[in-house]
Amino acid sequence: MTNTAIAFIMAGRRQRRRRFVFVTTLLVILACLLCCAMLLLGSTLYPLQDVILALTGEKIKGVSFAVNSIRLPRMLAGLFAGFAFGVGGATFQTMLRNPLANPNVIGITAGSSAAAVFCILILQSSDAMVSIASVIGGLLIVILIYVFSRGRSFSIGRLILVGIGIQAMLNAFISYLLLIGGQQDIPAALRWLAGSLNGSRMHELPPLMIAVLVGTPVIILLSRHLSILELGEQTAASLGVQTDKTRIAMILSSVCMIAVATAITGPIAFVAFLSGPIAKRLVGAGFSSVVPAGLVGVNLVLAADLIGQFAFEVRFPVGVITGILGAPYLIYLLIRMNRKGDL
Repeated sequence: MTNTAIAFIMAGRRQRRRRFVFVTTLLVILACLLCCAMLLLGSTLYPLQDVILALTGEKIKGVSFAVNSIRLPRMLAGLFAGFAFGVGGATFQTMLRNPLANPNVIGITAGSSAAAVFCILILQSSDAMVSIASVIGGLLIVILIYVFSRGRSFSIGRLILVGIGIQAMLNAFISYLLLIGGQQDIPAALRWLAGSLNGSRMHELPPLMIAVLVGTPVIILLSRHLSILELGEQTAASLGVQTDKTRIAMILSSVCMIAVATAITGPIAFVAFLSGPIAKRLVGAGFSSVVPAGLVGVNLVLAADLIGQFAFEVRFPVGVITGILGAPYLIYLLIRMNRKGDL
């Protein structure tokens, strides 16, 4: 290889690195601005100085309670849940080499939702039990999908089809629960299913924070294998990647984050589906898009929540806004994949 070729390759790497750093920094700045907006905006607009004093422990009439008990938990729930959905969705899509292979489409989120709705409507459980059941439901469904799609060898297409089938059954089960549930409990179940940051409490957030802070480093450490897994099962194995162990570790880390996030906020539609493609388009090739996807998820959730609160006369849950944003992209993706013959 000539010196000119080497210099050209190195220049390309530096350019890609600068783009990655620039995009990531921009996403962090935007997330910080949205976090500030979440704390400042509400039924009453508080000055930035009062909000900072309230966060540092100063007792300011009206401000301290609104900021520390309502706005801060809501902002943190959106921050960590958005990051969890973004990282988890991008990991699934990259690892399984298919944009449809995300937790919303293949039934993992539906498993968490079914378990939570069962606890709300049938068992009338506490919020803590609903959260625990949601996590367990998501984990059980991913194990079920993996077992049913295994066969003699791992197949991405089989996994997606099995996941879509299980999701259809779970959605039917949720509809059945809504039909037989007590009328007084149905509004709570519907609010949860819509995906909302309303009613977020500080004491509910530690499990979500722990899941994100533990799961994200695991995925980042294993993300160097993602690009190899994209080359195919046999190629990855020939390059020394333990495909089954790597895939299981990444799936478990992603599912734990997504399931815990779903337990706290409900299934916020399409965040896991949109974050990965947006981040990959922004970052470009050459670098892992896992962390940028998490930041895109944060920005999507916080921006959608602000739009749902203040852009209309009626306040909408965040999941309604993300659903409006995500549905056209899903239709576009299906049309494009059908034209390419991928469906």
